[in-house]
Amino acid sequence: MIHVTINGKPVEVSEGSTIMEAAETVGIRIPSLCHMKNVHQYGSCRICVVEVEGMKNLQASCMAKVREGMVIRTHSPKVLAARKVLYELLLSNHPKDCLNCSRNTNCELQELGYELGVGESRFEGAMTKPMVDISPSITRDTSKCVLCRRCVTVCTQIQKVGAIQAQNRGFDTVVSPAMGLPLNSTACAMCGQCTVVCPTGALKETDGLAPVWRALADPEKRVVVQVAPAVRAALGEEFGLPVGTPVTGKMATALHEIGFDDVFDTLFSADLTILEEGTELLGRLNAALKGDESQKEKAVLPMITSCSPGWIKHIEHQFPEELDHLSTCKSPHTMLGAVVKSFYAERTATAPENMFVVSVMPCTAKKYEIQRPEMEVDGNRDVDAVLTTRELARMIKTAGIDFVNLPEGEFDAPLGLGTGAADIFGVTGGVMEAALRTVYEVVTGKELPFDKLHVAPIVGLEQVKTASITIEDTLPAYEHLKGVTVNVAVTSGLEGASMLMDEVAAGTSPYHFIEVMGCPGGCINGGGQPRCTEENYREKRSNALYSEDERKVLRKSHENPDLMKLYSEYLGEPNGHLSHHLLHTHYVKRGKYNQLV
Repeated sequence: MIHVTINGKPVEVSEGSTIMEAAETVGIRIPSLCHMKNVHQYGSCRICVVEVEGMKNLQASCMAKVREGMVIRTHSPKVLAARKVLYELLLSNHPKDCLNCSRNTNCELQELGYELGVGESRFEGAMTKPMVDISPSITRDTSKCVLCRRCVTVCTQIQKVGAIQAQNRGFDTVVSPAMGLPLNSTACAMCGQCTVVCPTGALKETDGLAPVWRALADPEKRVVVQVAPAVRAALGEEFGLPVGTPVTGKMATALHEIGFDDVFDTLFSADLTILEEGTELLGRLNAALKGDESQKEKAVLPMITSCSPGWIKHIEHQFPEELDHLSTCKSPHTMLGAVVKSFYAERTATAPENMFVVSVMPCTAKKYEIQRPEMEVDGNRDVDAVLTTRELARMIKTAGIDFVNLPEGEFDAPLGLGTGAADIFGVTGGVMEAALRTVYEVVTGKELPFDKLHVAPIVGLEQVKTASITIEDTLPAYEHLKGVTVNVAVTSGLEGASMLMDEVAAGTSPYHFIEVMGCPGGCINGGGQPRCTEENYREKRSNALYSEDERKVLRKSHENPDLMKLYSEYLGEPNGHLSHHLLHTHYVKRGKYNQLV
């Protein structure tokens, strides 16, 4: 242990701790811009400087380690003066267009200026040459970049994608893909984790609000909206509600008040996904276990989930030879879009081209996904626009809706009912658990033998989780599966995905079924979710979805009566001809820089 004094307080901390960490133990917060606790330590902004007795120069507290007997002052006159100058130098190379910036009033640089008491900068820099790069998912504005490199850390060290790096040196330094390429020409997964950690407006989701407002004002359009599971666990944060507050009913009411013609729930198509994906898994297991050479193409195992478009783009780039392992199912929201523009269009006597489908998602990659040529049926795009959770919050505020005091509303029939299995789609392990609840019961006629139906080994936020389930008894149609042990794995974040895919590519994977979500923790931590600084925000959002699941009477996808009615009256059977036409797709091999190979 090391003994130091901070602002006159004696402090005892572990050897190797930074000054910033030592200060936190006695409730002293040192301001910073580039630092992210336990994630990113770089010391580029220098805002966190402190004075150490006996040292001539101020020290960056996020980098400097404590030493025995140190006497530290975190807000001496010298420190406060230095921080102001450092902040003004940052401003000298930053546009003064706060009122026109989407991060206005929600900008860490702006908040830091208020905290430091800086109203204007005395300096005028040369200004970084502005360059705006707009991809389908992410908009990058170099003029607003403060070179904190948070985005570089999350891309290279957390996601292990490495799509962006600091290029050039000195005043020419810019964060961008190699050779200045646009993001859309790289192996960027469009996950949007960079937009969550960016402290300014340099990285943000590409705007999706304008076309939605236009569609709502068009009398020829029937505008349908759907909402993903994870949105209800985080939207309330944008209105000051505690992290992890489920706002399902208020959200449905707000969407009705905005003026959408139909307010549906992506939970419905999450249940639909389980019926399609579960049937596909059983088909692959059957083909593999029966050893029929004529069924060899259907026997590709492990089967891997395909709900996460960031993950899909990643495997297309990094593991293009393994695409046969992916489920052919579209993601839930594009499935619902296809159903809206076929089944629901017929039911309401609306031309499919006059149906405008809006998806509210926790994800920026879904903005990219809906533009893929594979995501259409008979010339009609499955989904016309994607809004992030943050964008929906802006839309509600623009409409002048008092969200916190809204009454609890309901989603519309016939595509608004979802089971508890669908609620947990938003958290890592949820898709796997939902699939196992249904597949196990289809094969055995019994409920999954776990407490509260939760498969404990795959619940939690660990990077990779595994479980094995032995089928002790079966219904007559599945006798060939009796005694079979099914091995499953779950991962979230693209680093974990690559770890599991290395095994698949090497032919050593022991698993039959793998769930992959592109963002660490799953959709609750998607690139379009509210920016949150609470340390345990992912756990709180996860608990919100599990609580939604556990309070429901219907907790298995095959128990959804509206879904089963859709099959009986329209789709026929899971994995049938019409289902394949509407709900399934294919993927493409991509090269390192996005060209097809």
